[in-house]
Amino acid sequence: MTPAPAEAPRLPGQGRLVSLAALERAPWWAVVLLAGGLLALAGILRSPVYVETYRFLAPGIVLTLEVAVAAYSLAMALGLVAALGQLSRNPLFYTPARLYVEVVRGVPLLVQLIYIGFVVTPVLADATGIRWFRNDIVRASLGLGIGYGAYLAEIYRAGIESIPRGQWEAARSLGMSSWQAMRFVILPQAVRVILPPLGNDFVAMLKDSSLASVLSVQELTYSGQLLNARTFRSFETFNMVALLYLIMTLLGSLGVRGLERWAGRGYR
Repeated sequence: MTPAPAEAPRLPGQGRLVSLAALERAPWWAVVLLAGGLLALAGILRSPVYVETYRFLAPGIVLTLEVAVAAYSLAMALGLVAALGQLSRNPLFYTPARLYVEVVRGVPLLVQLIYIGFVVTPVLADATGIRWFRNDIVRASLGLGIGYGAYLAEIYRAGIESIPRGQWEAARSLGMSSWQAMRFVILPQAVRVILPPLGNDFVAMLKDSSLASVLSVQELTYSGQLLNARTFRSFETFNMVALLYLIMTLLGSLGVRGLERWAGRGYR
């Protein structure tokens, strides 16, 4: 049995240098911006007007997160299926997958959302009798999920194609089928490549969830519009809306940085 190689002796001060390098790589800009946003939020919440505004908008924050998570889950599933279809040599899988990606990427996301929300889901509800298709969150999640799925499909495809061909050949030489090679060898390696862009797209989805307001989904932006129509306090209302979006996206960005570091462990 070959003995394990001896660990290289640590040089004096090396641990401290590693710690300093880690501190230099920390996203201090995001931490400072997030701290500023939280301080601003704490400051303005001392005003009774802003407190009233926040209380009205708070349910919209929850609905915004629900729509973003549901839509992104759908987009990840659709994107993976479309990516695998594009990588297939079978035209029965390749053609529909390519059509989906090209058609969806060629139509603005807002138009897709309106079309799915006001055309597709009502037709599905009438044809199937399933009232679920008339739910506001479902309509918004379907529209955003189908739109983002086309972009995620390209991210998946690029990540899978970045894995060296030798990995495929090694897996097949061990007797794995194509599906087993994809599941046990290729996809686990591709995840490390595609995780950062997937995280960035989730942050973008969080912002684009504001488009769901055109379907009268009472997420954060629509709640702000309602409050403004009732009180005509545009300054306080949209200051709060913008600040809440900023805090959510910064928290998302910090989460993405954490995922990138987790995915990169053992590769440095």
